[in-house]
Amino acid sequence: NSNRDIDKEQSLQEIFYGAPGTGKSNTIKREVDDKGLPCERTTFHPDSDYSTFVGAYKPTTVEEPVMTVIGTKATPVENPDGTPRIENKIVYEFVPQAFLKAYTGAWKNQSQPFYLIIEEINRGNCAQIFGDLFQLLDRNDDTGCSDYPISPDEDIQKFLLTNKKYGFAELTDEQKKAIPDEVQKGKLMILPENLHIWATMNTSDQSLFPIDSAFKRRWDWQYMPITDGKKGWKIEANGKRYDWWQFLEKMNEQINTSTNSEDKKMGYFFCKAKDGIIDAKTFVGKVVFYVWNDVFKDFANEAGGLFIDEDGSLLSFSKFYTVGEDGKAVVIEEKVVQLLGNLGVEAESETIDVEETENERMTDNN
Repeated sequence: NSNRDIDKEQSLQEIFYGAPGTGKSNTIKREVDDKGLPCERTTFHPDSDYSTFVGAYKPTTVEEPVMTVIGTKATPVENPDGTPRIENKIVYEFVPQAFLKAYTGAWKNQSQPFYLIIEEINRGNCAQIFGDLFQLLDRNDDTGCSDYPISPDEDIQKFLLTNKKYGFAELTDEQKKAIPDEVQKGKLMILPENLHIWATMNTSDQSLFPIDSAFKRRWDWQYMPITDGKKGWKIEANGKRYDWWQFLEKMNEQINTSTNSEDKKMGYFFCKAKDGIIDAKTFVGKVVFYVWNDVFKDFANEAGGLFIDEDGSLLSFSKFYTVGEDGKAVVIEEKVVQLLGNLGVEAESETIDVEETENERMTDNN
């Protein structure tokens, strides 16, 4: 029986991509977590491989009774109080990772969608990580299942057949009817129609492992544009407030003009506000640092006057800090104002009463 009517509007395999801060992970959260749907999550990185994605034998600690041999028989050793003496032993067990947990979870509960979420998919070597699972990504348009099953290795077969929690060792009669016999025995692997594989990808990441075209065409791609998040967030610096969205519009325009790169732009949620305010410390530490180091790099003095100080010298990143009495770095908020002025972002309020601001935040929290 097909369950596609449950999730026919949703893609089975989709990559959400766009500039950092465009709400890719938040979109998945709304569609999956906020609806209470089952999922497994993993994050790819340069050291990710097949074993960390699918599963592998790993050393684990188990408690076992201490045994001794008396004559020809093994006899449990007792403590002085008569209780059995226990010791920790290291044994090797097959430990499933995100893919196998999602795979068996989806097969055993086909009445609702099951999601495998992969964050930062382009930061790992997808060809190495997926291995033979690559074949499973070809889905049948009518059934939603894999067109080409694979035969897993003996370790995975044994795990699928015997593991009680994540394998198929204990199935109800109803589950047995819904799962093909060869799948239950681990002889074949086929992605079920209710298993969705969704991933996120930052287009600004300089990936160590480019995704090849054969892998790309097995996914649907959803571009996440840069839009006004409508939160009304403000940048606060030197007693003034500036509109965060106005800053983003002007900064992204400058990034596009200077670098001709859409990938380097910032989304609305690139920097998170606290009680609607992005303070100078957060702004410099996250936004200015990113713009200086990752966007303009060695040609900051050619960025349309963005990094020009009031005396005409280069407004380098180090100028945004001074050293406090305790030896720690302190943000010079006047430099933030200078940068925003260079960009053409106008202050919304000239003076901010500190006590009034605190009262506003307390009111918002209540």
